[in-house]
Amino acid sequence: MGLFDFLLAKKQTASVAKDRLRIIVAHERAGRGGPDYLPMLQRELLEVIRKYVNVDAESVKVDLIGEGDNKVLDISVALPENPAQA
Repeated sequence: MGLFDFLLAKKQTASVAKDRLRIIVAHERAGRGGPDYLPMLQRELLEVIRKYVNVDAESVKVDLIGEGDNKVLDISVALPENPAQA
């Protein structure tokens, strides 16, 4: 009975690994479908924001979100809490 339990455990582990791989592949495919200009737009926005506020590169996020037939450009900027850093 121990041998069969061992074989079944591997099958379940393989199934979990396969599901995880499917999720990773789906995520990669979804990222490829985005426009090519988003990284450049993010860099340019960061340059403009840095003229007024001292922020790091991770503070600016740019995403394109599909809502029905429309696309929405979502721009998030994390500003420093301390105004002295600005």
